[in-house]
Amino acid sequence: VQLVESGGGLVQPGGSLRLSCAASGFTFSNYDMSWYRQTPGKGRELVAAISSAGGSTNYADSVRGRFTISRDNAKNTVYLQMNSLKPEDTAVYYCKAIRTINRVGYWGQGTQVTVSS
Repeated sequence: VQLVESGGGLVQPGGSLRLSCAASGFTFSNYDMSWYRQTPGKGRELVAAISSAGGSTNYADSVRGRFTISRDNAKNTVYLQMNSLKPEDTAVYYCKAIRTINRVGYWGQGTQVTVSS
């Protein structure tokens, strides 16, 4: 099982980034997918989640209306489109795969997002 995040970087406030998480080693369409973020000294916070077929999504209140989660099961990839970024969005962003039938989860290694002028 492998989850590889990409797309992080440095962006100015108000800017946009799109994160990708490429999955391999498991049947991607059998897994709900989520994005979490973590800042130093804090636990991981759920940012957004999408169901295995993509029909259901949910968002943290802090990002609703600015971030969009999506997935392409043909490409085994989940995305997080982040718009109107704020300095408080600065964090390491992780994707997580959760098997629908037993809730077993796998984590990626994370990608750094820094929002600063």
